[in-house]
Amino acid sequence: MKAVAAKRRRFGYRRIGVMLERKGMIMNHKKLYRLYTEEKLGVRRRRGRKRARGSRTPMPEALRPGERWSLDFLSDTFGASRRLRVLAVNDDCCRENLCLMVDSSISGARVARELDALVRLYGKPASIVSDNGTEFTSRVILKWATENGVDWHYIDPGKPQQIAFTESFNGSLRDELQNEEMFDCLDDARRKLALWRYDYNNVRPHSSLGNQAPAEVRRTLEQFEGSAPGALAKTDDQNYQNQTRRLSL
Repeated sequence: MKAVAAKRRRFGYRRIGVMLERKGMIMNHKKLYRLYTEEKLGVRRRRGRKRARGSRTPMPEALRPGERWSLDFLSDTFGASRRLRVLAVNDDCCRENLCLMVDSSISGARVARELDALVRLYGKPASIVSDNGTEFTSRVILKWATENGVDWHYIDPGKPQQIAFTESFNGSLRDELQNEEMFDCLDDARRKLALWRYDYNNVRPHSSLGNQAPAEVRRTLEQFEGSAPGALAKTDDQNYQNQTRRLSL
């Protein structure tokens, strides 16, 4: 238990219990919690800013992979307080992170190129939801959505709860990586984000998925439903390799 808690310092006793079960160490949850508290492994909750309360209408549930993707940006620093931006693309059905693309600045054209690469890997999504950031409301993104026949929905201003799955992912990324690690440069940030993304998709237990990993849930759904019909499609664009050679998939 101490070894798991030392490696994953933001995991509570339930997730630590899942990790122990995967290694064959099964115990009653009451005993697990008692040992967890006796060893003083409790996670100190980080206080967030106060938010105004209001009515929250939940979004329709995505029932299959590719039914709805969510996009959002995160910010961080590296080196001598230089800023970097992270584009996160998530599949709302299986909670899988499809992309963590890092750079000092990211334009709408760069977002469109990243989406083209994701469509080749996972197939075309039925819809995409995002906030009203300038990168997502640019002409190149509007053109991309029209040409690809993808319904692009924008949340109401000041209503991040309308992309709740992505906000939850952002919180996990900040809590488990950004608040725990220092980035020395862009390449270091890309390496650490890629390692965390692999762990998030393939190892980390998700309580909303019955303590399964997102990649496992995707494989199960695709096995029974065949829900990635357009994945790995060929492209006629000769410039595709030049445009996407630095994508962070």
